Amino acid sequence: MMQRKAIFPANRHALYEEHGYSAAIQSGDLLFVSGQVGSLEDGTPEPDFKRQVELAFENLEQVLKAAGCKLSDIVDVTTFHTDPENQFGTIMEVKEKVFSEKPYPNWTAVGVNWLAGFDFEIKVIARTP
Repeated sequence: MMQRKAIFPANRHALYEEHGYSAAIQSGDLLFVSGQVGSLEDGTPEPDFKRQVELAFENLEQVLKAAGCKLSDIVDVTTFHTDPENQFGTIMEVKEKVFSEKPYPNWTAVGVNWLAGFDFEIKVIARTP
């Protein structure tokens, strides 16, 4: 039976303990990263939307780093948006900086009506080196 290993970044924010989940689970050579949001260290949302998206990606990078991965190891992305029509331009601006080289990971974007006070969330699957 394959073992699961919980992964947490060095500076884990309060949401993991508050809601009882792991930042990521490594199973074999796959890393399943929980949805990352633009939270401040205390777990509260960053109020500026663009900064919230940037912070979500920064939090994602920290989780990947804790597992020995990089953004280029990501194979699957799912993002959640509270107002996709109005947020898309800002998200694409940040995304193009983060994923600037081909091949890009596959991506599914989902519009939702609630993200616990946040407006953007990103979850990924990566292959560990």
